[in-house]
Amino acid sequence: MYHRFDETKYPSTNIQMSVFKKQMEIIKNLNYEFYDPKDLEDNFSLIKTQKKILLTIDDAFLSFYQSAWPYLKKEKIPFILFVSTEPIGKNGYMNWQQIKEIEKESFAYIGHHSHTHDYLVDLKHNDFIKDINTASKIFDENLGYNPIFFSYPFGEYSSIIKEYISNNFKFSFGQHSGVIDINKDRYELPRFPINEKYGDLKRFKFLINLYPLEYKNLYPEEKYLTKKNNPPEFLVEFFNEQKNINNINCFSDEGDNWEKSNIEFDNKTLKLNFREQYTFRRGRINCSLNDNGIWRWFGIQFSVKQN
Repeated sequence: MYHRFDETKYPSTNIQMSVFKKQMEIIKNLNYEFYDPKDLEDNFSLIKTQKKILLTIDDAFLSFYQSAWPYLKKEKIPFILFVSTEPIGKNGYMNWQQIKEIEKESFAYIGHHSHTHDYLVDLKHNDFIKDINTASKIFDENLGYNPIFFSYPFGEYSSIIKEYISNNFKFSFGQHSGVIDINKDRYELPRFPINEKYGDLKRFKFLINLYPLEYKNLYPEEKYLTKKNNPPEFLVEFFNEQKNINNINCFSDEGDNWEKSNIEFDNKTLKLNFREQYTFRRGRINCSLNDNGIWRWFGIQFSVKQN
């Protein structure tokens, strides 16, 4: 997941084009192919025998069009550009003419990123629906269709939001880290955020070489935490086929402080014992497993109600 390009005053969402090009070269040198998003719709339920890399870009900043788009077009690298419709044409954002130019290419896909890019979990239900439907109408007026891909702003959603999105889109992406596999929920797809802080080439190569840490079930289904369910009861049920299960390490940032989590196993089910409540508006858990030299990973993000 990328946002801005060559905008150094926004390091948390920016990547330098010189670094981005080196990252793309790493992908090519490791003989990984880029994933064409149309294959999500055509082949999501098929078991994959070859890992591929999917690029996504959020927010349609003008710097993407000016810096990254010419390179991606020249290389014909597929991607999804997630667009929030309200800022389009404003200072620092692309306009519809530019979005249409990109959308005409067979390897470029436009995704829905809400209208206002507000914190959707903070909106009243009717306001949330109005926001999504407003954007859908604008997409239809400008592109002639409503995108099938959705990206939750800030990666935040509740079960109610997810249900509405699942009834109106075919896939949706969060901002929790992980590798997509056949068992992942198509309305909670993970992405690794790449920026100046978390985009150095050594880390990037590590991420590219990760494999999915697959699981049968994960609880809770509700990813929106209030006083009643913060901290949540967190359980992960793994498949019997998963070996080296006791090698799993998890880290979580409840209390706004990253620490190694206390975990315990009951057969193939992992339970994470939280130290305290989540305080920041987004809480995360990342779990990794050294599986005979293959590193596997999954991450979860909770949205935390703010008082």
